[in-house]
Amino acid sequence: MDRPAEPWRVKARQWHRAALAMAFLFGSLPLAGRLFLGSWEFDGAAEIACLCLAVAAYLYLAGRARRVTLPDSATMLDRAIQLAAAGDAPGGIALLDEALRLSPRLWQARQYRGQIRLVEGAAAEAALRDFTEAIRLAPREAHLYLLRSHVLTLLGRETAARADRETAALLQEVPEDPRGGD
Repeated sequence: MDRPAEPWRVKARQWHRAALAMAFLFGSLPLAGRLFLGSWEFDGAAEIACLCLAVAAYLYLAGRARRVTLPDSATMLDRAIQLAAAGDAPGGIALLDEALRLSPRLWQARQYRGQIRLVEGAAAEAALRDFTEAIRLAPREAHLYLLRSHVLTLLGRETAARADRETAALLQEVPEDPRGGD
């Protein structure tokens, strides 16, 4: 869907073309003087032509349509952490929800959302779901098992918490496959 261009952008494009025409005109004056008059009578023409080219380049860049930037997951995660640290946990969670909407397999967003929910206290079950889903997406991340173990302990599920701590310990002992395979 094309948006109508702002009037100053349209003017900038028009002036860009006029500046190019002026650069061509002043650039060709010494040659025209040499051909028709027999001498180089226009000493400052090259400098004026260069100035017009610089103005044309500026107006070209100023008159271009702006491109819409795509949301960046890493930037969204960083901003969510900043919001939560500043005391805006709901804003951080909302930003992480948006990051997950854009990239459903982004396990880090689930981890951060679970951690923010843990700070709220009453959302332990929701934090547990986030950590469980993060583990499903990244089963080799030992720290996720430790986070889930903490939530399970808070919920009084000590047997499951112990199992997660043991899994985390095993993952920390086993070096990762350098080929990246499972």
